Amino acid sequence: MFGLIFSSALSKATLHCLHDPTADKSETWEAWVTAMQLGSAMFAAATTDQETVECRIAHKVRTIRAIGAQHFTDAGNWITAFWLAVICRDQDRMTRLSDVPVDLLRGSRAEYDDYIYDWVDALQTYWMERPGLGDKFTAAFRGTDPDRLRVADRELMLKVLYPPLNLFLQFLKRDEEQFNTALVEALRLHKEYWTANEDREQSTDGAVALGPLAMACLAHDVGMPINVESEYLPKHLLERSWVGEFET
Repeated sequence: MFGLIFSSALSKATLHCLHDPTADKSETWEAWVTAMQLGSAMFAAATTDQETVECRIAHKVRTIRAIGAQHFTDAGNWITAFWLAVICRDQDRMTRLSDVPVDLLRGSRAEYDDYIYDWVDALQTYWMERPGLGDKFTAAFRGTDPDRLRVADRELMLKVLYPPLNLFLQFLKRDEEQFNTALVEALRLHKEYWTANEDREQSTDGAVALGPLAMACLAHDVGMPINVESEYLPKHLLERSWVGEFET
């Protein structure tokens, strides 16, 4: 049930932002923290070499049984869990997630295009300051070429999956102008994708541009000005207004 609980918690967090688009309410922050805690706990339980692992979830320290690689401990959920840790500014969880072996994500047997494993590797390498970031990110970047895709469709890649990589590139270059230009484009494409038909419009999945928000948080925290305002980038999540409000 771990995968379903994580997905439900993320949906609840984004749903809060439909009613609280700037994330001005403490309940919204609690929902985002809970989603982050569940995502991180899922991978902690998958990687521990003990029978159980203790994780704080929803204000309580809980004992969770080891689960090993599961169908839901996949690369997509890893990236989501990492984005949540970035948005909630939980550096300890970012570090623990960066120690999750890429081979464990492959062991989920979930079907993804190869680029995603290079992308995970690049993010882990960046955060842990390991060597080889340039080569790993270049491999991920090239792997997003729509002509090389086997699993993701072209629209999903161009409008949702690719923009965070482009933002990460501008972030690494510390190019403030190009970062903001890319952020505007990422949000435009996000809106275009999630309003393309009735089913998508009714989904909470598009209420927040998760990847672009995480990239904007990284940029904000190193002092790059973010000159973009959007309901897809909740103001108080971006500006870390709630960080430190309670133990996470």
